[in-house]
Amino acid sequence: MKCIKTYIVVLMVLIPMLTHAKMILPPVIADNMVLQQKSNTALWGKATPGTKITIETSWNKKAYSVIAQGDSSWRIKISTPAAGGPYTISFHDGEVLVLKNILIGEVWVCSGQSNMSMPVKGFKNQPVAGSEMLLQQAENPEIRLMQIQRQYAVSPEFSCEVSPWTAATPESVAEFSAVGYIYAKLLQEKLKVPVGIIMTAWGGTRIEAWTDPESIARPTTKITHNSPTVLYNAMINPIAGYGIKGVIWYQGEANRSNAPEYAQLMQQMVKGWRKAWNIGEWPFYYVQIAPFKYDGANNSAFLREAQFKASTSIPNCGMVVSLDVGKENFIHAPDKTTIAQRLASWALANNYGMHKLAYASPAYQSHTITGDAVQISFSHAEHGLSSSGKKLQAFEIAGEDKVFHPATAAIKGATVVLKSENVKTPVAVRYAFKDWVTGDLFNVEGLPAAPFRTDNW
Repeated sequence: MKCIKTYIVVLMVLIPMLTHAKMILPPVIADNMVLQQKSNTALWGKATPGTKITIETSWNKKAYSVIAQGDSSWRIKISTPAAGGPYTISFHDGEVLVLKNILIGEVWVCSGQSNMSMPVKGFKNQPVAGSEMLLQQAENPEIRLMQIQRQYAVSPEFSCEVSPWTAATPESVAEFSAVGYIYAKLLQEKLKVPVGIIMTAWGGTRIEAWTDPESIARPTTKITHNSPTVLYNAMINPIAGYGIKGVIWYQGEANRSNAPEYAQLMQQMVKGWRKAWNIGEWPFYYVQIAPFKYDGANNSAFLREAQFKASTSIPNCGMVVSLDVGKENFIHAPDKTTIAQRLASWALANNYGMHKLAYASPAYQSHTITGDAVQISFSHAEHGLSSSGKKLQAFEIAGEDKVFHPATAAIKGATVVLKSENVKTPVAVRYAFKDWVTGDLFNVEGLPAAPFRTDNW
Protein backbone atom coordinates (compact mmCIF):
# COMPACT_ATOMS: atom_id res chain seq x y z
CA MET A 1 0.00 0.00 0.00
CA LYS A 2 2.87 2.35 0.86
CA CYS A 3 4.39 1.75 -2.62
CA ILE A 4 1.04 2.57 -4.28
CA LYS A 5 0.74 5.82 -2.32
CA THR A 6 4.28 6.79 -3.28
CA TYR A 7 3.52 6.05 -6.95
CA ILE A 8 0.41 8.23 -6.83
CA VAL A 9 2.36 11.10 -5.26
CA VAL A 10 5.03 10.85 -7.97
CA LEU A 11 2.35 10.92 -10.66
CA MET A 12 0.71 13.97 -9.09
CA VAL A 13 4.07 15.75 -9.28
CA LEU A 14 4.95 14.60 -12.80
CA ILE A 15 1.61 15.16 -14.56
CA PRO A 16 1.66 18.97 -14.19
CA MET A 17 5.29 18.97 -15.38
CA LEU A 18 4.36 16.92 -18.45
CA THR A 19 1.31 18.98 -19.30
CA HIS A 20 3.21 22.24 -18.96
CA ALA A 21 6.43 21.23 -20.66
CA LYS A 22 8.60 24.06 -21.87
CA MET A 23 8.49 24.99 -25.50
CA ILE A 24 11.34 23.56 -27.57
CA LEU A 25 12.90 25.18 -30.64
CA PRO A 26 15.12 23.40 -33.19
CA PRO A 27 18.82 24.32 -32.89
CA VAL A 28 18.75 26.35 -36.12
CA ILE A 29 16.34 28.84 -34.50
CA ALA A 30 18.57 30.40 -31.86
CA ASP A 31 20.52 33.43 -30.68
CA ASN A 32 22.82 35.00 -33.30
CA MET A 33 20.97 33.47 -36.26
CA VAL A 34 20.49 35.16 -39.63
CA LEU A 35 17.00 35.25 -41.14
CA GLN A 36 16.39 35.56 -44.86
CA GLN A 37 15.48 39.13 -45.73
CA LYS A 38 12.25 40.29 -47.41
CA SER A 39 10.57 36.91 -47.00
CA ASN A 40 7.91 34.98 -45.16
CA THR A 41 10.23 32.79 -43.14
CA ALA A 42 9.24 29.81 -41.03
CA LEU A 43 9.58 29.43 -37.28
CA TRP A 44 8.63 26.14 -35.63
CA GLY A 45 8.99 24.06 -32.53
CA LYS A 46 7.27 21.81 -30.02
CA ALA A 47 5.01 22.55 -27.06
CA THR A 48 2.30 20.91 -25.03
CA PRO A 49 -0.67 20.19 -27.35
CA GLY A 50 -3.17 23.02 -27.28
CA THR A 51 -0.69 25.57 -25.97
CA LYS A 52 -0.94 29.02 -27.51
CA ILE A 53 2.44 30.44 -28.52
CA THR A 54 2.69 34.17 -29.15
CA ILE A 55 5.69 35.46 -31.08
CA GLU A 56 6.79 39.09 -31.18
CA THR A 57 9.40 40.45 -33.62
CA SER A 58 11.29 43.57 -32.61
CA TRP A 59 11.77 44.95 -36.12
CA ASN A 60 8.08 45.66 -36.61
CA LYS A 61 6.64 45.13 -33.10
CA LYS A 62 4.21 42.66 -34.65
CA ALA A 63 2.68 39.74 -32.74
CA TYR A 64 1.87 36.33 -34.24
CA SER A 65 -0.02 33.47 -32.59
CA VAL A 66 -0.07 29.73 -33.20
CA ILE A 67 -1.52 26.70 -31.37
CA ALA A 68 0.54 23.55 -30.77
CA GLN A 69 -1.04 20.57 -32.56
CA GLY A 70 -1.91 17.18 -31.15
CA ASP A 71 1.56 15.86 -31.91
CA SER A 72 3.03 18.87 -30.04
CA SER A 73 4.34 20.51 -33.20
CA TRP A 74 3.70 24.10 -34.25
CA ARG A 75 4.83 26.14 -37.23
CA ILE A 76 4.22 29.70 -38.35
CA LYS A 77 5.61 32.14 -40.89
CA ILE A 78 6.74 35.65 -40.04
CA SER A 79 7.59 38.51 -42.40
CA THR A 80 11.12 39.87 -42.47
CA PRO A 81 12.23 43.33 -43.64
CA ALA A 82 15.28 44.37 -45.65
CA ALA A 83 18.68 43.44 -44.25
CA GLY A 84 19.59 44.82 -40.87
CA GLY A 85 19.74 44.19 -37.13
CA PRO A 86 20.48 43.20 -34.50
CA TYR A 87 16.93 42.29 -33.51
CA THR A 88 15.14 40.08 -31.00
CA ILE A 89 12.29 37.58 -31.21
CA SER A 90 10.20 36.82 -28.12
CA PHE A 91 8.23 33.60 -27.63
CA HIS A 92 5.46 33.48 -25.02
CA ASP A 93 3.82 30.21 -23.96
CA GLY A 94 3.21 31.01 -20.28
CA GLU A 95 6.91 31.66 -19.98
CA VAL A 96 9.03 34.01 -22.06
CA LEU A 97 11.95 33.03 -24.27
CA VAL A 98 13.87 35.80 -26.03
CA LEU A 99 16.26 35.15 -28.91
CA LYS A 100 18.85 37.90 -29.18
CA ASN A 101 21.37 39.37 -31.60
CA ILE A 102 19.44 38.27 -34.69
CA LEU A 103 20.50 39.65 -38.08
CA ILE A 104 18.47 39.75 -41.27
CA GLY A 105 20.22 39.24 -44.59
CA GLU A 106 21.04 36.39 -46.95
CA VAL A 107 21.07 32.73 -45.86
CA TRP A 108 22.63 29.78 -47.69
CA VAL A 109 23.18 26.09 -46.93
CA CYS A 110 26.44 24.38 -47.90
CA SER A 111 26.42 20.59 -48.08
CA GLY A 112 28.15 17.55 -49.56
CA GLN A 113 31.16 15.45 -48.67
CA SER A 114 34.78 16.15 -47.71
CA ASN A 115 35.62 18.78 -50.30
CA MET A 116 32.78 20.81 -48.79
CA SER A 117 33.48 19.93 -45.18
CA MET A 118 37.24 20.63 -45.51
CA PRO A 119 37.80 23.44 -42.99
CA VAL A 120 39.73 26.63 -43.56
CA LYS A 121 42.51 25.28 -41.32
CA GLY A 122 42.81 22.28 -43.68
CA PHE A 123 42.98 18.56 -43.00
CA LYS A 124 46.03 16.81 -41.58
CA ASN A 125 48.88 17.14 -44.13
CA GLN A 126 46.37 18.67 -46.57
CA PRO A 127 46.35 22.48 -46.62
CA VAL A 128 43.84 25.01 -47.85
CA ALA A 129 45.62 27.55 -50.04
CA GLY A 130 45.66 31.00 -48.49
CA SER A 131 44.30 29.85 -45.13
CA GLU A 132 46.59 32.13 -43.14
CA MET A 133 45.27 35.24 -44.91
CA LEU A 134 41.69 34.01 -44.65
CA LEU A 135 42.05 33.64 -40.89
CA GLN A 136 43.78 37.00 -40.51
CA GLN A 137 40.79 38.65 -42.18
CA ALA A 138 38.11 36.48 -40.56
CA GLU A 139 36.75 38.90 -37.94
CA ASN A 140 33.33 39.92 -39.25
CA PRO A 141 30.13 40.12 -37.14
CA GLU A 142 28.12 40.41 -40.38
CA ILE A 143 28.95 36.79 -41.27
CA ARG A 144 27.31 34.14 -39.10
CA LEU A 145 28.22 30.45 -39.20
CA MET A 146 26.30 27.39 -38.04
CA GLN A 147 27.57 23.84 -38.36
CA ILE A 148 25.57 20.62 -38.05
CA GLN A 149 27.64 17.83 -36.53
CA ARG A 150 28.00 14.46 -38.22
CA GLN A 151 25.12 12.15 -37.29
CA TYR A 152 22.66 9.78 -38.96
CA ALA A 153 19.18 8.46 -38.20
CA VAL A 154 16.71 5.90 -39.55
CA SER A 155 13.80 8.36 -39.59
CA PRO A 156 13.46 12.15 -39.95
CA GLU A 157 14.57 13.97 -36.79
CA PHE A 158 13.30 17.20 -35.23
CA SER A 159 16.62 18.16 -33.63
CA CYS A 160 20.33 17.56 -34.19
CA GLU A 161 23.74 18.20 -32.63
CA VAL A 162 25.21 21.49 -33.81
CA SER A 163 27.92 24.05 -33.35
CA PRO A 164 25.54 26.96 -32.78
CA TRP A 165 25.29 30.21 -34.71
CA THR A 166 28.38 32.32 -34.17
CA ALA A 167 29.96 35.36 -35.78
CA ALA A 168 32.97 34.87 -38.04
CA THR A 169 36.21 34.99 -36.03
CA PRO A 170 39.58 33.35 -36.66
CA GLU A 171 38.56 30.60 -34.23
CA SER A 172 35.12 29.85 -35.73
CA VAL A 173 36.27 30.20 -39.35
CA ALA A 174 39.21 27.83 -38.84
CA GLU A 175 36.77 24.97 -38.13
CA PHE A 176 34.25 25.85 -40.83
CA SER A 177 33.94 24.73 -44.47
CA ALA A 178 36.48 26.62 -46.56
CA VAL A 179 34.22 26.67 -49.61
CA GLY A 180 31.21 27.68 -47.51
CA TYR A 181 33.01 30.43 -45.60
CA ILE A 182 34.71 31.96 -48.64
CA TYR A 183 31.39 31.89 -50.48
CA ALA A 184 29.69 33.71 -47.60
CA LYS A 185 32.59 36.18 -47.35
CA LEU A 186 32.36 37.04 -51.05
CA LEU A 187 28.60 37.58 -50.87
CA GLN A 188 28.89 39.75 -47.76
CA GLU A 189 31.59 41.91 -49.35
CA LYS A 190 29.63 42.38 -52.58
CA LEU A 191 26.13 42.79 -51.16
CA LYS A 192 27.02 44.70 -47.97
CA VAL A 193 24.39 42.79 -45.97
CA PRO A 194 24.63 40.12 -43.25
CA VAL A 195 25.16 36.60 -44.56
CA GLY A 196 24.38 33.38 -42.71
CA ILE A 197 25.75 30.05 -43.84
CA ILE A 198 24.68 26.64 -42.50
CA MET A 199 27.14 23.80 -43.05
CA THR A 200 25.84 20.24 -43.14
CA ALA A 201 28.43 17.94 -44.74
CA TRP A 202 30.18 14.62 -44.13
CA GLY A 203 33.25 13.28 -45.94
CA GLY A 204 33.04 10.08 -47.95
CA THR A 205 29.26 10.08 -48.14
CA ARG A 206 27.00 9.06 -51.00
CA ILE A 207 24.18 11.12 -52.43
CA GLU A 208 21.66 8.40 -51.52
CA ALA A 209 22.27 9.10 -47.83
CA TRP A 210 21.35 12.77 -48.36
CA THR A 211 18.06 11.98 -50.12
CA ASP A 212 14.70 12.17 -48.35
CA PRO A 213 12.65 9.01 -47.59
CA GLU A 214 9.90 9.89 -50.09
CA SER A 215 12.38 10.08 -52.98
CA ILE A 216 14.39 6.92 -52.37
CA ALA A 217 13.84 3.53 -50.74
CA ARG A 218 14.45 3.44 -47.00
CA PRO A 219 17.35 1.29 -45.74
CA THR A 220 16.44 -2.27 -44.79
CA THR A 221 19.88 -3.77 -44.09
CA LYS A 222 22.50 -2.84 -41.50
CA ILE A 223 22.49 0.95 -41.13
CA THR A 224 25.65 2.98 -41.73
CA HIS A 225 26.21 6.66 -42.42
CA ASN A 226 25.96 5.84 -46.13
CA SER A 227 22.61 4.07 -46.02
CA PRO A 228 19.85 5.76 -48.05
CA THR A 229 18.08 8.67 -46.29
CA VAL A 230 20.04 8.55 -43.01
CA LEU A 231 21.90 11.85 -43.46
CA TYR A 232 18.81 13.59 -44.74
CA ASN A 233 16.96 12.40 -41.65
CA ALA A 234 19.58 13.64 -39.19
CA MET A 235 21.34 16.53 -40.92
CA ILE A 236 18.80 18.04 -43.36
CA ASN A 237 15.33 17.45 -41.92
CA PRO A 238 16.08 19.44 -38.73
CA ILE A 239 16.70 22.58 -40.83
CA ALA A 240 14.25 21.93 -43.69
CA GLY A 241 11.94 24.90 -43.99
CA TYR A 242 14.32 27.43 -42.48
CA GLY A 243 14.33 30.56 -44.64
CA ILE A 244 17.18 30.35 -47.13
CA LYS A 245 18.16 31.87 -50.44
CA GLY A 246 19.62 28.64 -51.79
CA VAL A 247 22.06 25.72 -51.49
CA ILE A 248 25.63 25.08 -52.63
CA TRP A 249 26.71 21.44 -53.00
CA TYR A 250 30.09 19.70 -53.45
CA GLN A 251 29.80 15.91 -53.58
CA GLY A 252 30.22 13.02 -55.99
CA GLU A 253 33.52 11.25 -55.41
CA ALA A 254 31.77 8.58 -53.31
CA ASN A 255 29.36 7.79 -56.17
CA ARG A 256 31.91 6.95 -58.85
CA SER A 257 30.87 3.29 -58.71
CA ASN A 258 27.30 4.08 -59.81
CA ALA A 259 27.93 7.10 -62.01
CA PRO A 260 25.23 6.26 -64.60
CA GLU A 261 22.56 6.65 -61.89
CA TYR A 262 23.94 9.86 -60.43
CA ALA A 263 22.12 12.42 -62.59
CA GLN A 264 18.75 10.92 -61.65
CA LEU A 265 19.78 10.62 -58.00
CA MET A 266 20.76 14.28 -57.86
CA GLN A 267 17.52 15.30 -59.50
CA GLN A 268 15.56 13.28 -56.92
CA MET A 269 17.54 14.72 -54.01
CA VAL A 270 17.10 18.33 -55.05
CA LYS A 271 13.39 17.86 -55.75
CA GLY A 272 12.92 16.28 -52.33
CA TRP A 273 14.79 19.04 -50.51
CA ARG A 274 12.80 21.74 -52.27
CA LYS A 275 9.55 19.99 -51.39
CA ALA A 276 10.60 19.79 -47.74
CA TRP A 277 11.52 23.50 -47.68
CA ASN A 278 8.26 24.45 -49.40
CA ILE A 279 9.53 27.88 -50.46
CA GLY A 280 9.81 27.30 -54.21
CA GLU A 281 12.65 26.20 -56.45
CA TRP A 282 15.51 27.98 -54.70
CA PRO A 283 18.85 28.02 -56.57
CA PHE A 284 21.04 24.92 -56.33
CA TYR A 285 24.67 25.52 -57.34
CA TYR A 286 27.16 22.68 -57.26
CA VAL A 287 30.74 21.73 -58.08
CA GLN A 288 31.72 19.15 -60.66
CA ILE A 289 34.34 16.98 -58.95
CA ALA A 290 37.95 17.90 -59.70
CA PRO A 291 40.44 15.66 -61.52
CA PHE A 292 42.42 13.28 -59.31
CA LYS A 293 44.47 10.14 -59.86
CA TYR A 294 42.04 7.57 -58.52
CA ASP A 295 42.71 3.83 -58.21
CA GLY A 296 41.46 3.20 -61.76
CA ALA A 297 38.53 1.06 -60.67
CA ASN A 298 35.91 3.63 -61.67
CA ASN A 299 36.65 6.38 -64.16
CA SER A 300 35.58 9.61 -62.51
CA ALA A 301 34.97 11.10 -65.97
CA PHE A 302 31.66 9.24 -66.06
CA LEU A 303 30.63 10.83 -62.75
CA ARG A 304 31.48 14.29 -64.14
CA GLU A 305 29.41 13.44 -67.20
CA ALA A 306 26.46 12.55 -64.95
CA GLN A 307 26.91 15.80 -63.04
CA PHE A 308 26.76 17.73 -66.29
CA LYS A 309 23.61 15.85 -67.35
CA ALA A 310 22.02 16.83 -64.05
CA SER A 311 22.56 20.49 -64.89
CA THR A 312 20.26 20.08 -67.90
CA SER A 313 17.42 18.46 -65.93
CA ILE A 314 17.30 20.30 -62.58
CA PRO A 315 15.50 23.66 -62.71
CA ASN A 316 17.31 26.73 -61.39
CA CYS A 317 20.69 25.05 -60.95
CA GLY A 318 24.25 25.78 -62.02
CA MET A 319 27.46 23.72 -62.22
CA VAL A 320 30.96 24.95 -61.43
CA VAL A 321 33.72 23.29 -63.48
CA SER A 322 36.94 22.53 -61.58
CA LEU A 323 39.10 20.92 -64.28
CA ASP A 324 41.89 23.45 -63.74
CA VAL A 325 42.23 23.24 -59.95
CA GLY A 326 42.61 19.50 -59.31
CA LYS A 327 45.76 17.92 -57.90
CA GLU A 328 46.99 14.56 -59.15
CA ASN A 329 47.73 13.16 -55.69
CA PHE A 330 45.36 15.23 -53.50
CA ILE A 331 41.66 14.44 -53.69
CA HIS A 332 41.14 17.56 -51.56
CA ALA A 333 42.47 20.19 -53.94
CA PRO A 334 43.89 23.11 -51.87
CA ASP A 335 42.43 25.89 -54.03
CA LYS A 336 39.04 26.35 -52.44
CA THR A 337 38.96 30.08 -53.22
CA THR A 338 38.58 29.58 -56.98
CA ILE A 339 35.74 27.12 -56.38
CA ALA A 340 33.95 29.50 -54.00
CA GLN A 341 34.42 32.43 -56.38
CA ARG A 342 32.80 30.48 -59.21
CA LEU A 343 29.90 29.45 -57.01
CA ALA A 344 29.49 33.07 -55.94
CA SER A 345 29.47 34.21 -59.57
CA TRP A 346 26.45 32.00 -60.24
CA ALA A 347 24.60 33.57 -57.31
CA LEU A 348 25.68 37.17 -57.94
CA ALA A 349 24.72 36.99 -61.62
CA ASN A 350 21.46 35.09 -61.29
CA ASN A 351 20.13 36.05 -57.85
CA TYR A 352 21.64 39.42 -56.99
CA GLY A 353 21.35 41.44 -60.18
CA MET A 354 24.95 41.36 -61.44
CA HIS A 355 23.78 40.14 -64.85
CA LYS A 356 26.92 41.04 -66.78
CA LEU A 357 29.11 38.86 -64.58
CA ALA A 358 30.39 35.72 -66.33
CA TYR A 359 29.33 32.59 -64.43
CA ALA A 360 28.75 29.64 -66.81
CA SER A 361 31.59 27.54 -68.21
CA PRO A 362 31.86 26.71 -71.92
CA ALA A 363 30.06 23.46 -72.71
CA TYR A 364 29.93 21.19 -75.74
CA GLN A 365 27.12 22.24 -78.06
CA SER A 366 27.60 20.42 -81.37
CA HIS A 367 30.22 19.18 -83.82
CA THR A 368 30.69 18.73 -87.55
CA ILE A 369 33.07 16.37 -89.34
CA THR A 370 34.64 17.44 -92.60
CA GLY A 371 37.17 14.98 -93.98
CA ASP A 372 39.76 14.36 -91.28
CA ALA A 373 38.78 17.42 -89.22
CA VAL A 374 36.23 17.85 -86.46
CA GLN A 375 34.91 21.28 -85.51
CA ILE A 376 33.44 21.57 -81.99
CA SER A 377 31.07 24.40 -81.08
CA PHE A 378 30.71 25.60 -77.48
CA SER A 379 28.05 27.49 -75.56
CA HIS A 380 28.94 30.26 -73.10
CA ALA A 381 31.77 31.52 -75.27
CA GLU A 382 30.24 34.72 -76.61
CA HIS A 383 33.64 36.45 -76.66
CA GLY A 384 35.51 33.39 -77.85
CA LEU A 385 37.71 30.70 -76.37
CA SER A 386 41.28 30.81 -75.12
CA SER A 387 44.13 28.62 -73.92
CA SER A 388 46.23 31.61 -72.82
CA GLY A 389 48.66 30.85 -75.61
CA LYS A 390 49.35 27.31 -74.44
CA LYS A 391 49.04 24.18 -76.54
CA LEU A 392 45.72 22.38 -76.09
CA GLN A 393 46.50 18.85 -74.94
CA ALA A 394 43.27 17.41 -73.49
CA PHE A 395 41.42 16.64 -76.78
CA GLU A 396 41.31 13.14 -78.30
CA ILE A 397 39.86 11.72 -81.55
CA ALA A 398 38.81 8.17 -82.40
CA GLY A 399 37.77 6.42 -85.58
CA GLU A 400 35.62 3.36 -86.14
CA ASP A 401 38.10 1.26 -84.13
CA LYS A 402 37.18 3.21 -80.97
CA VAL A 403 40.83 3.86 -80.18
CA PHE A 404 41.44 7.44 -79.03
CA HIS A 405 44.51 9.40 -80.08
CA PRO A 406 45.74 12.82 -78.96
CA ALA A 407 44.45 15.55 -81.27
CA THR A 408 45.99 18.78 -82.42
CA ALA A 409 43.57 21.58 -81.62
CA ALA A 410 43.16 25.10 -82.96
CA ILE A 411 40.79 27.70 -81.52
CA LYS A 412 38.58 29.56 -83.98
CA GLY A 413 36.22 31.97 -82.23
CA ALA A 414 33.80 29.92 -80.17
CA THR A 415 34.89 26.67 -81.83
CA VAL A 416 37.85 24.30 -81.74
CA VAL A 417 39.05 22.44 -84.83
CA LEU A 418 40.64 19.03 -84.19
CA LYS A 419 42.79 16.70 -86.25
CA SER A 420 44.98 13.65 -85.67
CA GLU A 421 47.40 12.10 -88.10
CA ASN A 422 46.38 8.72 -86.65
CA VAL A 423 42.68 9.16 -87.46
CA LYS A 424 41.80 9.82 -91.07
CA THR A 425 38.06 9.33 -90.63
CA PRO A 426 37.01 10.73 -87.24
CA VAL A 427 33.96 9.32 -85.50
CA ALA A 428 34.17 10.55 -81.91
CA VAL A 429 35.82 13.23 -79.79
CA ARG A 430 36.61 13.46 -76.09
CA TYR A 431 37.85 16.37 -74.03
CA ALA A 432 39.45 15.87 -70.61
CA PHE A 433 37.57 12.60 -70.19
CA LYS A 434 39.93 10.94 -67.68
CA ASP A 435 40.43 10.55 -63.96
CA TRP A 436 43.46 12.81 -63.91
CA VAL A 437 43.77 15.61 -66.45
CA THR A 438 44.39 19.34 -66.46
CA GLY A 439 41.76 21.36 -68.27
CA ASP A 440 43.35 23.79 -70.71
CA LEU A 441 40.42 25.33 -72.61
CA PHE A 442 38.66 28.44 -71.24
CA ASN A 443 36.33 31.14 -72.36
CA VAL A 444 37.75 34.66 -72.52
CA GLU A 445 36.37 35.37 -69.04
CA GLY A 446 38.60 32.60 -67.64
CA LEU A 447 36.05 29.87 -66.90
CA PRO A 448 37.20 26.35 -67.85
CA ALA A 449 35.31 24.29 -70.41
CA ALA A 450 33.38 21.30 -69.08
CA PRO A 451 34.70 17.83 -70.01
CA PHE A 452 32.66 15.90 -72.56
CA ARG A 453 32.54 13.04 -75.06
CA THR A 454 30.54 12.64 -78.24
CA ASP A 455 30.47 8.82 -78.07
CA ASN A 456 28.52 6.50 -75.80
CA TRP A 457 31.11 3.75 -75.70
